[in-house]
Amino acid sequence: ADLRPVEDTRAGHPLQLAIATRGSQVAVSRPKSRCAWAGSDPLYVAYHDKEWGRPSREAQHLFEMLVLEGAQAGLSWITILRKREAYRRAFDGFNPEKMAHYSPGRVRKLLADPSIVRNRLKIEGAVRNAQAFLELRDHDDVVAWFWQFVDGKPKLNRWTRMGQVPPRTPESDAMSRALRQRGFTFVGSTICYAFMQATGMVNDHLTTCFRYPGTVPRARLVGQSP
Repeated sequence: ADLRPVEDTRAGHPLQLAIATRGSQVAVSRPKSRCAWAGSDPLYVAYHDKEWGRPSREAQHLFEMLVLEGAQAGLSWITILRKREAYRRAFDGFNPEKMAHYSPGRVRKLLADPSIVRNRLKIEGAVRNAQAFLELRDHDDVVAWFWQFVDGKPKLNRWTRMGQVPPRTPESDAMSRALRQRGFTFVGSTICYAFMQATGMVNDHLTTCFRYPGTVPRARLVGQSP
């Protein structure tokens, strides 16, 4: 196929589209429509496309996201995404067994690490959360425990604009209370809701986003009905 850019002004502004000539017909592939928050930063776009909202039932990944969401408190999520690999190195791959036994000396070393957020409360909170996570795992199926707040299956919302997406819900309120009762910290309801979004317990992709279930970008032939 002969792929080349084409300018489409039908919507009132130019769009760069990829076209492929097929005899006398032309296939037009429109750009993917994403949630506005993804922006244009490649790291953010990749996170939106490949991870955010995808159901996770892997215990260590759930723990990683809980720690990262806590680290994000008061900061932008892109700041944490850019430091994610550094956090993985600093926190032994988010291994809760290792993190639960960090000594005061290890905490001081982490506080001196410029590649992560050097906040004592957050770092000590991550250690405490590792301990609480192990305690929870000793008594429950930890994955099922987290997923119980959405009855074990993803909750699919139908938002059409970002302003409709809530910062917290009754489900995140319940998760926050339960985590606090079990000794977790940095688990306010807003943090819990962000965690639920990130791990796919709720799907808050806009209905116009290509990641919304049933919304699949496809090519159409120019000259045919949309």
